[in-house]
Amino acid sequence: MAAHAETLTTNTALNDLFRLDFSRGRVVMTPGVAALPQRALCDLLRAVQNFDAFTPDNDPHSEHDFGKVAIGGETYLWKIDYYDAHLEHSSPNPADPAVTTRVMTIMRGDEY
Repeated sequence: MAAHAETLTTNTALNDLFRLDFSRGRVVMTPGVAALPQRALCDLLRAVQNFDAFTPDNDPHSEHDFGKVAIGGETYLWKIDYYDAHLEHSSPNPADPAVTTRVMTIMRGDEY
């Protein structure tokens, strides 16, 4: 049980670091997000980076891998997934950055 808690804590910390510094993984956007004017896109990315409203309801596994933000009256969702280093399969261990590439997808709520 202690090893699981340690892995979860490490994974949560890595997700938080990635969200704050997008260079720690890859960020992909749906067409609706990519089409935003530059100012609105910057506001959205800043809102994702600043998101910290994690609760047991929206983060049941305490991984900090999903969030919802509202910008300019529009709802946006973001989700972090864990791939292997070659982006071909799921990561064998999301808590190990040596074998994991984090990919965050940002989408408009109506694109979900």
